[in-house]
Amino acid sequence: MASPPDMSKTTTGKLERYNSYIRRLNHTKFLSASSKLLFRLTLLAALILIFFFTLNYPPLSDNPHHVLHHHNFLSSTFYGGGAAWEKKVRHSSTPRRPNGFSVLVTGAGGFVGSHCALALKKRGDGVLGLDNFNSYYDPSLKRARQALLAQHQIFIVEADLNDAHLLMKLFDVVPFTHILHLAAQAGVRYAMKNPQSYVNSNIAGFINLLEIAKATNPQPSIVWASSSSVYGLNTQNPFSESHRTDQPASLYAATKKAGEEIAHTYNHIYGLSITGLRFFTVYGPWGRPDMAYFFFTKDILQGKPITIYQTADDKEVARDFTYIDDIVRGCIGALDTAEKSTGSGGKKKAPAQLRIYNLGNTSPVSVGKLVSIIENLLNIKAKKHVIKMPRNGDVPYTHANVSLAFQDFGYKPTTDLATGLRKFVKWYVGYYGIESKVKKGNDHSSDD
Repeated sequence: MASPPDMSKTTTGKLERYNSYIRRLNHTKFLSASSKLLFRLTLLAALILIFFFTLNYPPLSDNPHHVLHHHNFLSSTFYGGGAAWEKKVRHSSTPRRPNGFSVLVTGAGGFVGSHCALALKKRGDGVLGLDNFNSYYDPSLKRARQALLAQHQIFIVEADLNDAHLLMKLFDVVPFTHILHLAAQAGVRYAMKNPQSYVNSNIAGFINLLEIAKATNPQPSIVWASSSSVYGLNTQNPFSESHRTDQPASLYAATKKAGEEIAHTYNHIYGLSITGLRFFTVYGPWGRPDMAYFFFTKDILQGKPITIYQTADDKEVARDFTYIDDIVRGCIGALDTAEKSTGSGGKKKAPAQLRIYNLGNTSPVSVGKLVSIIENLLNIKAKKHVIKMPRNGDVPYTHANVSLAFQDFGYKPTTDLATGLRKFVKWYVGYYGIESKVKKGNDHSSDD
C-alpha cells in the first residue's frame, strides 16, 4: 500500500518561496527609496553650491558697496568664522604707542617680513601679517617664524595676495596706516622652472594689493620690496638709483622692474604714496634656505661638495651681502618718512610721494671669501667645485650706493659679513640642533 505524500515538505517549500519573494520585494523598495534619497541629497548639494557660487561671483554692479557686501559675507564665513577671527585681526593690528602705526606686513612668514614684523611690534606699532606659506622652500621654517611672531601677539592671516575678497575684508576691519609689502616669489634661478609663479605673485598680486589700497579711505602709505636684480646688465659701479634698469638678466628681475613701473602708475593716477626698496643679497638668522650662504653651511656640515661660480673671464663672483638687521632698519626708516597718500575714493587729490632706494652694505665680498668665513666658523674645510657661471639669470657683481637712503632717513649699514655670518651660524646650529665643531667665539652682540 502506497504511503500518503509528505505535506510538510510541500508547505515548507512554498513558505521559502514566499519569504524569498518578500525579501526581493523589500530589497527593491529599499533600493528605490535609497535612489530617491540620494537624488534629493545631490539636488540639495547642487543648490547649495549654486548659492555660494552666486555669492562668490555676484552680478556686475555699478555700486561698489553691493559687491563689498558679498565679499564681506564670504570673508567672515570662510576666513576665521567671523567675530573671533576679527578680534584676532584687530588685536594684532592695534598700536600700543601714541601715534603708532597700524601696518599690514605681507610675506610676514618670510625672512625679511618676520624680522620687520617683530621690530615694528617691539616698538609699539600694530602689526598684522599676511602669508600664503607656499612650498617654494621648506614651509616648516615659515611655520617656525609664525610661531615666533605669535609669541609676540602678531597674528598672520593665511591667504594669497590674489584673494581680493579677503584683502577687502581686512581693510574693512582695520584702518591700516601703512602697508609693508614684502610678499613675493623670490629666487633668480627658480624662474626658469616656474615662470608663472613670478607673474602671479610679483605682478598680479602686487596689482591686486594696490587696487584694494587705492579704494580705501584714507589710503595707506606703501613701502614695498623691489630688488637689486633690477640693475641687471648694468656695468656702472656702485649701483645708483639713477642708473639704467631696462636690461634685466632674469624673469625675477623683470617682474620686480615691472613692479616699479606699476607703482609709478598707481602713484600718478590714484595718489598712493609708494616707496620701493631695492634689497641687496640679504642674509642672517631665520634666512632663506635657497640662498648660497644657507645651503653652503648645510652642505659643508654634511660633508657634501659645494659649487662656486666664476665669471667667463675667470673672475670671482661677488655680492653686496647685507645683514638682516640693517635691512630692517632701512624698512622702518622708509615707513617713518613715508608721507600720507593723497587720494580719496579712488581719485587723486594732489601729487603723492614716490621714492626708490638702494638698501645694501656698500662692501661687495667675493663668494670665495664668503665660503672661507663659513669654513672658519664651522671649523670644517669645504669640498669646492668651481665652474663657470651658467646663463641662469645670475649677475657676476653687485655693489650698492646707499647715499640717497642715508640722506633721506639715515640708513647706514653697520654689520660686516664676518660678524653677520657668525650670528647666522650660531642660529643655524641651534635651530637645527647640530652638534658640531662650530667655533663659539666671543659674540656678545644681540641676535634680535
